[in-house]
Amino acid sequence: MSAHAPAPHVLVLGGTTEARRLAAGLTARGGVRVTTSLAGRVARPGALEGEVRTGGFGGAEGLARWLREHRVDAVVDATHPFAAGITAHAARAATATGVPLLVLRRPGWRPAAGDRWHPVPSLGAAADALPALGRRVFLTTGRLGLSAFAHLDDLHFVVRSVEPPGPPAPAHLEVLLARGPFTVAGELQALRGHRIDVLVTKDSGGEATAAKLAAARELGLPVVVVRRPPLPEGVTALPDTAAVRERLERLWRPGPTPL
Repeated sequence: MSAHAPAPHVLVLGGTTEARRLAAGLTARGGVRVTTSLAGRVARPGALEGEVRTGGFGGAEGLARWLREHRVDAVVDATHPFAAGITAHAARAATATGVPLLVLRRPGWRPAAGDRWHPVPSLGAAADALPALGRRVFLTTGRLGLSAFAHLDDLHFVVRSVEPPGPPAPAHLEVLLARGPFTVAGELQALRGHRIDVLVTKDSGGEATAAKLAAARELGLPVVVVRRPPLPEGVTALPDTAAVRERLERLWRPGPTPL
């Protein structure tokens, strides 16, 4: 990177802990312009280093236009592992503009001895599996997917989310407003206190919300695990911020440094 060349501009598609860490690390490095884009689904996101924009781009075409207009040199998709639409748009926009795309995805969870996991491909499949597994459900899949369970009038749901969910929702519903990280002791208290029969979770990975899996294992509870959607064809994921930063450094070195 020449001393007279403009600082490379990195667009981070954010909303995760990893995105926040990446923005902080790149900003602290210096010589990099960082813009983090948030979808705007959380009313009070945590503080972020660098520039921040909120709201959608208008699909892949709108994102491609933004990349050109703001002279973006690299895109890092550090969204939630289940934000499949955003990832698809990012892949199409990167192809259209020639801007390198890096996808940051924390590794998924792996079952341990004693786990009673029931992997399913979707929230709808999770709803289908529940009546055979229990009557009192601890649902930790986020407020936006609640409609998949709205028809299960015979079950009682305890839903945990960062912000209150909206309709449609199950008829029998308790809402716990909380943000991780959570502890095993706290999760055991929640599962016992609400007399939970079955846990439902997405395979989000990471440590912040993994304690519920250990608590369910200790209590012998079944866990319905919604598998991650596949990445777009030709896209591979990097597991952590260190790997992303190393790949970006390769891009910024003089001479050809292909991804």
